[in-house]
Amino acid sequence: MKVKKLLAMSLCLSFAFSLTGCGAGGESEASTEEMTSVAEKIVVTTEASTEATTEEVIEEETTEESSSAVLPYDGDELVSKYASFEVTSSSITDGVWNDVISNSDKGSNASPELTWEPVEGATVYAIYMVDINMHYFLHWNSNGITETSLPEGWAPESDYVGPYPPEGGTHTYDVYVIALKNPIERLKGGVNSLTVNMQDFIDSTDTDIDGNTGNIVAIGHLSGDFTND
Repeated sequence: MKVKKLLAMSLCLSFAFSLTGCGAGGESEASTEEMTSVAEKIVVTTEASTEATTEEVIEEETTEESSSAVLPYDGDELVSKYASFEVTSSSITDGVWNDVISNSDKGSNASPELTWEPVEGATVYAIYMVDINMHYFLHWNSNGITETSLPEGWAPESDYVGPYPPEGGTHTYDVYVIALKNPIERLKGGVNSLTVNMQDFIDSTDTDIDGNTGNIVAIGHLSGDFTND
């Protein structure tokens, strides 16, 4: 920053000389103090302009990101490169999640019932549940699962926060059950928060606790809507 200011001062001093005259024969010969004052004013003006421009760019990027956060995302695109298996749930009816799983006035904040057949080659499972209308807002994050049938309300409060879209709003909530060859150290992401890169969160489970890659056997994907009415 100091180097930039010195360069700016040097350029501005040259500009100040050209404005005020610089030596015998000039119509008005300014003192060094006057020229320095002019240069400093130009530097301050330039810096203020640069800062304002930067703030405008940041504001634009933030606004664009906020706008994109409410657009629907394709939940399938996260897992399309992996093998798949079927996951069913009694907590979903005709593509709509039952009220009980929600964190709303009409719900009990109970994690959905999930059932799937054991996946050959898998020794452990992990689960993510996300709101794909809010840039994969994370609602469920459980690791080290060995069962293949989870009753409603199975997940502890630390792992699960049910859907709570704005009043009158309908959002889509996707569940991903990840079948893994070996245990992993942890699942990325914090419950009840926006994800930075959901694809990275899922892909990170492809490396086991010992650093071996190719850990994902297959992924089960289940999607349903919930309306807060």
